[in-house]
Amino acid sequence: MSTIVKICGLNDRVSVETAVAAGADYLGFIIFPRSPRALSPTEAGALAAHKGAARSVAVLVDPDDALLGEVLARMAPDIIQLHGDESPARCLDARAYAGEGVWKALGVSAADDLERATRWRGCVDGFVFDAKPPADASRPGGLGVGWDYSLLSGFDPGAPWLLAGGLSVDNVADAIAQSGARGVDVVSGVEARPGVKDADKIRAFIAAARKPRPLAC
Repeated sequence: MSTIVKICGLNDRVSVETAVAAGADYLGFIIFPRSPRALSPTEAGALAAHKGAARSVAVLVDPDDALLGEVLARMAPDIIQLHGDESPARCLDARAYAGEGVWKALGVSAADDLERATRWRGCVDGFVFDAKPPADASRPGGLGVGWDYSLLSGFDPGAPWLLAGGLSVDNVADAIAQSGARGVDVVSGVEARPGVKDADKIRAFIAAARKPRPLAC
């Protein structure tokens, strides 16, 4: 089965069209002011209109109902990704408000973090397992920080999940092998600089993520 790929932090039409043409499954649009890739709900909606066969993901950080409503009205995303400190109860509320298609992003640095993830079982439709950000980080993701991907090997959170955090064309194949991931999510690893996507890196990342790997003996 082909590796699922999400290209996240898209903020211009050329990059969206590049990701679609290269075969990305999901396109992530970050609606969070402190991100260098930040968009308004209206801007995200305009770009998501060019998603082709891909699915659009609105990435939000601790949104209130007013913001959720605005995003649903102006962007109509296929998926809402909650990337803040949202509790299981808040995720259930967002799911009821938005309908099916809510993912929870969780930071991981140790096995205990994965055990904590089981609290969201049944509350969301998917997970994004990312590097746990430093305590002084200004945002929860898109930092280009790697982690021990092998912690995910054999782990079942009860819903589909994507691997994120420090991925690039150089390490995505190894990260998939170490974690057993069926899908990957990249932000900074396909950029020329923060907030500026590199078309060649987008294409190369998707190709590397889907390159056939030898079967284990």
